[in-house]
Amino acid sequence: MTTGTGVADSGSGRVPRYASPVDVERFGPYGHGGNQGPSGWCRAAAPFRGRLTAGAGGFRAEPGRYHLYLSWGCGWAQRIAIARRLLGLERVLTLSYVDDRRDARGWAFRERRGADPVNGFLLLREAYEATAPGWSGHVSTPVLWDRHRRTIVSNDPSDLLVDLDHAFRRWSDPAVVLYPADLADELSAMDSYLYENVNDGVYRADGAVTQSDYDTWSGKVVGAFELLDGRLSRSRFLFGSSVTGSDIRLWTTLARFDLAYNPACGISERGLADFPNLWDYARDLYGHPAFRETTDFDTFRFPPPGPRDDGIVRRRVDPREEDWEKPVDRH
Repeated sequence: MTTGTGVADSGSGRVPRYASPVDVERFGPYGHGGNQGPSGWCRAAAPFRGRLTAGAGGFRAEPGRYHLYLSWGCGWAQRIAIARRLLGLERVLTLSYVDDRRDARGWAFRERRGADPVNGFLLLREAYEATAPGWSGHVSTPVLWDRHRRTIVSNDPSDLLVDLDHAFRRWSDPAVVLYPADLADELSAMDSYLYENVNDGVYRADGAVTQSDYDTWSGKVVGAFELLDGRLSRSRFLFGSSVTGSDIRLWTTLARFDLAYNPACGISERGLADFPNLWDYARDLYGHPAFRETTDFDTFRFPPPGPRDDGIVRRRVDPREEDWEKPVDRH
């Protein structure tokens, strides 16, 4: 019998329930979840888009009601872990992590990262199936689970980042506002720019099916780095002296650039440290516990890319190990 704490009742005691080890030979390799098509990379929209609310209607924000399923390696999920820590919601909103490795079954709960403490699921897919019976689509993180309704509220990282800031305002640190009302339009524009040119731009370069598309998207990422490097020469964070949701969105890609995205996608011969203001900014944020304590650099290391037969001439870029502990002063 499975208990609500993520362990199995063995009669005399309870033991954690874990998924079987990754088995590519039996289940097949993990795929792209339908995002890669004949025309290149096109990220599918999140299938669950429920919204948290501060009052009546929708999914009402309440302490202890919701649980986050996250992955250490996933930058989209790390955004939510950072926001939760910045906002001081650790006692209000629980979380757990899936295993770092996947086969075709997708994210799973194994001993290294712990069992599912809420439902006792072995695979995160079970949460999707509980929400949409017969689910056969992609399984991604982050996932916000509603204990009361036993359903997924949302797996959209952009919505969740905003909702944590707005809906839980009653319980969050009043000194931290990730999406202040007076910057709403500017933050929205920046988030859109970062998504296209940075967060998803690296994937579009990697998934390009023509030389022109590869050159275009890798150029867009580098161009965005140059523009942001200039902006950060005049401002500690993207919008002055306070961290916003846009800083979180940018940082999770920067943190993975040298170890993951650049070697895998062949974006640029230049590493993050070759953009001095961007590099100082990234280390400045890493100095904050919300960024540092939610980061495991070992999970960012992708396997070396294999040969491709798509006819595209791609840059060969080796992973770069940089000193994230190097002192920085951007005050």
